[in-house]
Amino acid sequence: MRSTRMQLHIGASRLHRWLALVVGVQLLLWFTSGLVMSLLPIERVRGEHLVQREPAGVLPTRSYAPLERIAAGSQIRSARYRLLLDRPIVEIETAPGTFRIHDALTGALLPAVGAPAAGEIASAAYTGRPKPLFEVTRVTANTAEYNGRLPAWQVAFADPDATRVYVDEAGRIAAVRTETWRFYDFFWALHIMDWSEHENFNTPWLKAFAAGGLLLAIAGTILLYLRWPRRRRRRAEG
Repeated sequence: MRSTRMQLHIGASRLHRWLALVVGVQLLLWFTSGLVMSLLPIERVRGEHLVQREPAGVLPTRSYAPLERIAAGSQIRSARYRLLLDRPIVEIETAPGTFRIHDALTGALLPAVGAPAAGEIASAAYTGRPKPLFEVTRVTANTAEYNGRLPAWQVAFADPDATRVYVDEAGRIAAVRTETWRFYDFFWALHIMDWSEHENFNTPWLKAFAAGGLLLAIAGTILLYLRWPRRRRRRAEG
């Protein structure tokens, strides 16, 4: 019996020691990144203190073009009436997942939002004072900073937060990125161990180190049980 207990003690001790060496650094990163992310207000991470995502205006009560006429011949997933630069529009999402916008009064199909309109939309949504200069760039590929509907427009403001507002071709603000978001995203990537896309929560690295952390905890529990002072004292008295 004592030999079995001794073998269990030696095996658990070795496993715990080697796992602590391998998994310990990542455990430290998990705790550090979790603490940092919990300390950052999520509203500030999302840039809500600088950009108002939804337009402030109210859709006026008018006789709009019938939706049946606007969506004639299309399989519609959703339709939404909203303002686009103070103009009432209807945003249509079709069954294949494409978007288009129509004039809400006439039902006429409108062109996709271009660079000048994207700049106006982002500038109108920017609540910081004074409003800084900005530069508009077309986005045709997803990156770690923006992973949304393409193509889109990046409106880069020359402010201390290096604010980037992403506007899709339907005129919606798809994402807001600031220095606070980038700081948060760096620790998020460390936390989920996805250093390229920053969004895959099921990477092999994460699974492997999570399993290693579990084994480390199990080995530590076994050692705690075997080394508990009362048990050692009883064995010494016996």
